[in-house]
Amino acid sequence: MREIFTGLPWWVKWIAVPVIALVVFGGLIASVVGFVIGLLFKLLVFVALVGGLIYVVRKFTSSSSSRRDW
Repeated sequence: MREIFTGLPWWVKWIAVPVIALVVFGGLIASVVGFVIGLLFKLLVFVALVGGLIYVVRKFTSSSSSRRDW
């Protein structure tokens, strides 16, 4: 592989080959990045909902136990 790129100009190695790779694999890269971002967003929403549920349950159980003391 190194022998193939040795005789080529710098712009072929550093500009043309990455552009061709992006054109060929661009859709795949975009779908993978979109999937990962969507998964992280769903994970963040899940953590926020579980945290909110735990907060609400603890608030109601602590207020109900303080009412029993009276």
